[in-house]
Amino acid sequence: TEQVLPVNGIDLHVTQAGTGEPLLMIHGVTVDATFEHHEIEQLADTYHVIAPDMRGHGRSTRPAAFTLRDHVEDMIGLLDTLGVQRTAVLGASMGSYIAQALTLAIPDRVSKLILVVAKAHGASSSSARILAEHADELRGMSREEQQQWLNARMFAPQTPAAVRQHVLDWIAARQSLGLGMTAGQLEAANNAVLDFDFRDQLPDLDVETLVISGRHDILNPPEEGQQIAHLLPHAHLQVFEHSGHLLSWEEPDHYVDAIRTFLDE
Repeated sequence: TEQVLPVNGIDLHVTQAGTGEPLLMIHGVTVDATFEHHEIEQLADTYHVIAPDMRGHGRSTRPAAFTLRDHVEDMIGLLDTLGVQRTAVLGASMGSYIAQALTLAIPDRVSKLILVVAKAHGASSSSARILAEHADELRGMSREEQQQWLNARMFAPQTPAAVRQHVLDWIAARQSLGLGMTAGQLEAANNAVLDFDFRDQLPDLDVETLVISGRHDILNPPEEGQQIAHLLPHAHLQVFEHSGHLLSWEEPDHYVDAIRTFLDE
């Protein structure tokens, strides 16, 4: 089902599927819940999957400015609205930052935590960092051309061309529906994850955690995931050897199996 729910002063577009124990899924920057369609469909046979379009993204309200704390309050409000007292939480990329902040805010309501292509601290979004590091190379390119340059580097070298094209087709389809992001909207989304640092707090977080990294991820490389797994008292790291940053598309079956195995333990 899809519905629009008033939460924390905005409208959140929320996809729900399946029954069973709840699983809140938080997507990355520039995308929306439909980017997770494969795992939603696969996991809905066992779990009650709750997949919102985060504020600033997809069909949810797009404020001119917002913060990481706004994202956290949105998720708490969403859980309250749905009557969910306790849930597993999965966050990918930007979603992993929100998932960490959410779990630190309401640890008793998070049964298990899955952090995908994650980092525990950052002065900026990983995409913004990479673009800044290659500013000389990208000089003279339009925003769209820079994004295309970045998209091409999000995959592992061995990722098949068909998979890469599938992602590009998804991006094009969302843009054709008017669900792409303007320069201002992208800036607002990136600004929401400026200067966060959970490293001092993670050792006190008593929740079973799975950290998943892609071996060839240039945005949040495996060393970032290893740091999180080292800081958390009940965490372990899985590195997908044939993936970059988009491992849910690059190794989709392996991805779902890892999630299911961890949640079923």
